[in-house]
Amino acid sequence: MSPGPKPQPGILDISPYIPGKSSAPGNVKVHKLSSNESPLGPSPAAVAAYRELAEDMHLYPDGSATALREAIAARYGLNADNIVCGAGSDELLQLLTRAYLGPGDQAVYTQYGFLVYPIAIMASGATPVVAPETGHTADIDQIIGCLSADTKIVFLANPNNPTGTYVPIEEVRRLHAAMSEDCLLVLDAAYAEYVRRNDYEAGIEMVATSPNVVMTRTFSKAYGLAGLRLGWAYCPPAIADVLNRIRGPFNVTLPAIACGVCAIEDTGHLQDAVNHNDEWLPWLERELKALGLPVTPSVGNFLLVHFPPENGVTAHQADDFLSARGLVLRRLDGYGLPDALRLTIGTSEANEAVVAALAELLGKAG
Repeated sequence: MSPGPKPQPGILDISPYIPGKSSAPGNVKVHKLSSNESPLGPSPAAVAAYRELAEDMHLYPDGSATALREAIAARYGLNADNIVCGAGSDELLQLLTRAYLGPGDQAVYTQYGFLVYPIAIMASGATPVVAPETGHTADIDQIIGCLSADTKIVFLANPNNPTGTYVPIEEVRRLHAAMSEDCLLVLDAAYAEYVRRNDYEAGIEMVATSPNVVMTRTFSKAYGLAGLRLGWAYCPPAIADVLNRIRGPFNVTLPAIACGVCAIEDTGHLQDAVNHNDEWLPWLERELKALGLPVTPSVGNFLLVHFPPENGVTAHQADDFLSARGLVLRRLDGYGLPDALRLTIGTSEANEAVVAALAELLGKAG
């Protein structure tokens, strides 16, 4: 330990979050496919709103993000008072752990769940408990088996990142029924806009009918506003009140509020983003499987691509090969998946380039 102030116990045990790479070696054109960003970018209306605010940067934003909460409420038929906005859903996850966890408490998340969960849990002084997954999918029985009197939060990313798998709503309800009333179920629905399954729900109805369920959403993925850091949570009234007491007074910036309003009102641009994903997600899955690369079925805007030993190419070798050609994917060692890469659905040019490069690497180029 270096001299000077000492952090709270457990802080130095946290493994820092390492985001996906943004660059590649050399002077090649870079296709960033490591962070699940939208290949279509933001709504043109959001871009225009951002530019219009250039002269207003000296002003504080509305501390309650009223216009944004009302726009979200109108879009989904919600009570705006039960919506809390934050600097990405990451901040909201941190606020929830700060509010409802402390030393001696436990919080459960799944084996390949979002790495922000253990960071937030440990930063609060609580203990993370990992529920094993089955087939890279959250196993509700395993989560229930991890519950104890000390469990105060259960995090369920649905769909999950980085696997792309999801849990049907009836299974989510079964999990909730097994939890005590003083345990909070956090449904992280960052990729909900992309899901096309009849048995899926993001969690709005469960929040509306339960005092201990929160749903978090983000503008970083389908809406293409990752650089603005903008997310929201739909909460029971008591939980919204708690979060509003501890969040920063101006935690959402002026441009983020304005651009978020434009983005959520531009339903056509969102539909374009979803349609693009609907076209290229199955195409990439089919092409990668044809190269002998197993792919975990995904309902998000990314694919978990596996590199089995029999192919003679490791995930790290593939990543290096692709990076040299400007194709930047996400290594997953930190998730315990060293033999896989996560591939964001990119532009048509990027998607075709990835397949061609992997075919070359595997000696299967036409």
